[in-house]
Amino acid sequence: MKYILGKTLKYDVVNGVGLVVVAAKTVIEYEHIELMKQHEIDEFSIVLEAANGTTKSHTNLLALQLVDQCMALFKGIEYSRKIPVMEFKNIIVPTLQKIANDPNIFRLFEAIKAKDNYTYEHNVGVGVLATLIGKWMNLPEAELSSLSLAAILHDVGKVRVPTEILTKPGKLTEEENQVMKAHTVFGYELLKNTVGISHRMALVALQHHEKEDGSGYPFGLGKDRIDQFSKIVAVADIFHAMSSKRPHHGAIPFFEIITQMRHETFGKLEPYIVSMFISNITKRMVGKKVLLTDGRAGEIVLINPSNDIHPLIKLENGFIDLSMDSSVKISEIIM
Repeated sequence: MKYILGKTLKYDVVNGVGLVVVAAKTVIEYEHIELMKQHEIDEFSIVLEAANGTTKSHTNLLALQLVDQCMALFKGIEYSRKIPVMEFKNIIVPTLQKIANDPNIFRLFEAIKAKDNYTYEHNVGVGVLATLIGKWMNLPEAELSSLSLAAILHDVGKVRVPTEILTKPGKLTEEENQVMKAHTVFGYELLKNTVGISHRMALVALQHHEKEDGSGYPFGLGKDRIDQFSKIVAVADIFHAMSSKRPHHGAIPFFEIITQMRHETFGKLEPYIVSMFISNITKRMVGKKVLLTDGRAGEIVLINPSNDIHPLIKLENGFIDLSMDSSVKISEIIM
């Protein structure tokens, strides 16, 4: 919990029997951390105030810390062309897995969205999402750790792509696009010669833009030749990219992300992984606050099993069944 030192509590921290352990507005010191540990306080229940008065969750702070750490490591790779494997294994992967343990996945999604520094925030976001998918697939612990490491390094080849291409706000030229696509090969070449990185992890860098129908790059591989880790990272990569603010594109509304991902299962993405991922999201939607595309806010009260992204919503002055009204959709799920 050391990351919360010096931060201000937004709300009271309460233990399992309702006793206030540390009061709201307290500036956290070491003794407060020890007290919270003694009372077995769930870290995810701690909500802090940011410097500008906004709210920062435990997950959000961990994600911000992780982006800073990854930025430093990736900049080092850019200059040295060497992967600091032990730093990634001992510092980055455990934090990724801690973020993926947040029981509120919508708080998690919000915390890992790229907003300001897409390249590094995307690495963290894909790492967390791939780890979450791996957990939902019940991967053994050793495999899950390998997947987490492969996912955080999936775009490491971009250290050889010029910054002006990575951050270009408009559409890339054909020549620029070819340079961008080469990051898959660059990453594979960097990882395959690194001690402590398995060939399977290196394949994730190479294959995460391959498609089930053979329409991907760099080699146009079909589904039988794409490793499962690469398929998981591909789903995480697409979900995070569409959820985030990118140099050339804004974040896409929630309903559209789910719709597009389902469409991508017809030839592009592994159907089982997409279905399992979306199912785990939608079954956690009941009770969540939402913002609709017409500006109204409400709460999801019932999921339609045959049309799960068009649930029954409770509004301030009644209800709306989105499966019966195609003019209104969910724009955003509020934590």
